[in-house]
Amino acid sequence: MRSILWMAGLAGLLSPVLAVAEGPAARPDQAAFHALYKELVETNTTLSSGSCTAAAGKMADRLKAAGFTDADLHPFAASGHPAEGGLVAVLKGTDPKARPMLLLAHIDVVEAKREDWARDPFTLIEEGGYFYARGSSDDKAEASVWVDTLIRFKQEGFHPRRDVKMALTCGEETASAFNGAGYLATHERDLIDAAFALNEGAGGRLDETGKPIALNIEAGEKFPQDYRLEVTNPGGHSSRPSKDNAIYHLAGGLVRIGQYDFPLEYTDATKTFLAKMGPLVGGDMGAAMTALAKDGADAKAAAVVETDAGYNGMLHTTCVATMLDGGHATNALPQRARANINCRIFPGTTVEQVRGKLEELVADPKVKVTILGARSEVTKAPPPLTPQIMKPIETMAAKIWPGVPIIPVLTAGATDGAFLSPVGIPTYGVSGMFGDPDGNGVHGLNERIRVKSLYDGRDFLYGLVKIYAMQP
Repeated sequence: MRSILWMAGLAGLLSPVLAVAEGPAARPDQAAFHALYKELVETNTTLSSGSCTAAAGKMADRLKAAGFTDADLHPFAASGHPAEGGLVAVLKGTDPKARPMLLLAHIDVVEAKREDWARDPFTLIEEGGYFYARGSSDDKAEASVWVDTLIRFKQEGFHPRRDVKMALTCGEETASAFNGAGYLATHERDLIDAAFALNEGAGGRLDETGKPIALNIEAGEKFPQDYRLEVTNPGGHSSRPSKDNAIYHLAGGLVRIGQYDFPLEYTDATKTFLAKMGPLVGGDMGAAMTALAKDGADAKAAAVVETDAGYNGMLHTTCVATMLDGGHATNALPQRARANINCRIFPGTTVEQVRGKLEELVADPKVKVTILGARSEVTKAPPPLTPQIMKPIETMAAKIWPGVPIIPVLTAGATDGAFLSPVGIPTYGVSGMFGDPDGNGVHGLNERIRVKSLYDGRDFLYGLVKIYAMQP
């Protein structure tokens, strides 16, 4: 469940884009990267029918071919989850006193049905200046860059000062699935020990013409939590209808939840984001962002900002219905009706507080509201954006996107950083991959990433890791 900031348009593009000239030919090193990226993207890693273990094995083979030894590679798979394995790889540093850094990426992807897509979701297709496929962005773009970066370092004979570790994990996209990052944090903490980690969570935003507006760095994320609404009933024959119908009770509660907006809330990161992004966005939206940064209670400005799904998710806790299940026969009154409510909880609000609010909104004792298993611990505070972290980002960004501002952001989604921060590994969301305003179809149909965005992000992350790797 990639924590991409710009998840405003999950439907993506519903019809094929006419093919156009694909621009200049790829550099030789980009061509090699493309082959790696293609292999990873085209390896199905959905929970239902794919295998992260197979994908991780393919990446391990590539690292071995580049010179990594078995001692450098640590494949893992938990008992009972043979297809949900992952890989930890280590490029040893020269200074034993320098603490390692960790490159984290998940390689599982959201489900994708071929009949719904304009193209085969598990075939990488370049068209109209974009790469299309499930996982082309979330998160196999960054995962491929991490593997590619280690290979390039090895081939160049680069000797980092600190250990550079990489963890490719499974289970990020499904809350109920085995989570590789969580497993490593609890069972292999020493293997992934690091002073800090780089992860997904924030990239950059393009305007409607494809021009970079700002590069974002994750400075905290909301907490994901599922709740179940459930109604049970004796049921009966459908020829003897009653107002006491499980589906009706559930539907009434869902309508009331859907009509409610949680109060506006802010962190230092969201206030900074609104203040700096407003002038860059411009127009009515930009003016509203600027106004809201000055007065967080400005309801008129908030109403404008909330029309953008990506911005709206940054302003308060959100709860949405995501799944429904009810009834057992077409000619019977329903004995049970259930719905899943997926909430993204603003820092400082508890899981129980949100459950209580949902129960209040439902306003029906027949509807039971329960908390489903928590995905991870609640992170109390985001890791600090220290000069040691920010200066390398600023250095590399200036080389690739001169003049583009770097703006911290509260990520509305959730990432596997939620498993690392609680065990003492500060995790920063940074990818350098710029996305379109509509969200690039992430988690939806026809997921895509701009070819230029991918290659520029690759160059950015390669240089960034090299700078970090030489820090004391």
